[in-house]
Amino acid sequence: MKKVVQFGAGNIGRGFLGQLFSESGYKVVFVEVKEEIVSLLNQRGCYKLKIVGDNPRDLIIKNVRAVNGKDKDKVAREIKTTNLLSSAVGAKNLSSVASLIAGGIIERAKNNIEKPINLIICENLAKASKVFKDYLFKKIEKKYWSYMDSHLGLVESVISRMVPVIPPQIRKREPTLVMAESYNILPVDKKGFKGEIPRIKGMIPYDNLIAYEEQKLFTHNTAHAICAYLGYQKGYKYIWESIEDKGIRDIVSRALMETGNALIKKHHFKSQEQRDLIDNIIQRFGNRALGDTVARVGKDPIRKLSPGERLIGAANLVYEYGTVPENIAKGIVSALLFNEKEDEEAKKLTILREKKGLNYILRNICQIDPQGKLAQLIKKNLIQGGQQRGQVSTFDIS
Repeated sequence: MKKVVQFGAGNIGRGFLGQLFSESGYKVVFVEVKEEIVSLLNQRGCYKLKIVGDNPRDLIIKNVRAVNGKDKDKVAREIKTTNLLSSAVGAKNLSSVASLIAGGIIERAKNNIEKPINLIICENLAKASKVFKDYLFKKIEKKYWSYMDSHLGLVESVISRMVPVIPPQIRKREPTLVMAESYNILPVDKKGFKGEIPRIKGMIPYDNLIAYEEQKLFTHNTAHAICAYLGYQKGYKYIWESIEDKGIRDIVSRALMETGNALIKKHHFKSQEQRDLIDNIIQRFGNRALGDTVARVGKDPIRKLSPGERLIGAANLVYEYGTVPENIAKGIVSALLFNEKEDEEAKKLTILREKKGLNYILRNICQIDPQGKLAQLIKKNLIQGGQQRGQVSTFDIS
């Protein structure tokens, strides 16, 4: 049986990748630092994946085991004999994964293994392959650089499956249980592979992955953020509540038409395919069983208001291709007002809003001209929104 070493046994690791690999005939070896998860996966050799939504079902993901990521020698031995690598650990943990993979690459080099292996990088990180390669060069001796360069493929991917956080009371009862929606498409960078491209269920290699990265960022992520921030302003707890609100749904739909038209012009997507994607996303947001909260989706508003991200980046893209991001601007305004008390970035944003004012945020966080056309559109919507709610702005918008 073929083997894949999967770094990370969290939401995406077990809730998406483990399923695809297992159903494609692979033995899945999770590398995980949570000892309870490692122990349970080894005891059971499987775990339950609950697919929620229109066609709910329980799946048992078989042929799995785990090793502790703190045992570098054991991980290196697993890499030595594997057919494929994959990571879903969060961008901040990639350096640690690079250290483990470096040990495995050295083992393969010492044993003169000529068949290359590929690492599918499933992280929410721009230019992930370059970032990971830089980490690897810092972790591995120079004499192995040439071998690593020719025998390790670094393959970027686009993750769109929604996997909610399991409530603590359920997690305590069933530590290995994971829930997910049924969406199972995994676009990957065809050019990143070394040697033969593995056949994985749901995996689609593309020559121009950047187009699909932007499509996901400015369709799925943009819509998710706008839905969350507008929902928060109306006092909703769940994403499904937000998208069932006709006013919010209409704004989200129009925002996606704005970005969709720009993406079609830039990347030559077919109009009907983009329309179908928009309809699919809005339908998926309405999945009550996911239980996804506006607080989670809206988390880290400062990052999401940064240039090139899902809100400001989307608005700039729309302007670039000849239209006005009227509805995206409404989402930006709601993001600026997001003050979730459990969110550190939201608390910081509230302080900046009250003490520094809007122009400071636009210049230093969004990195746009406070007198430019996007800034003026944001200010117009901020004033209109405040008037509609009968509120006075809580910060200087001059």
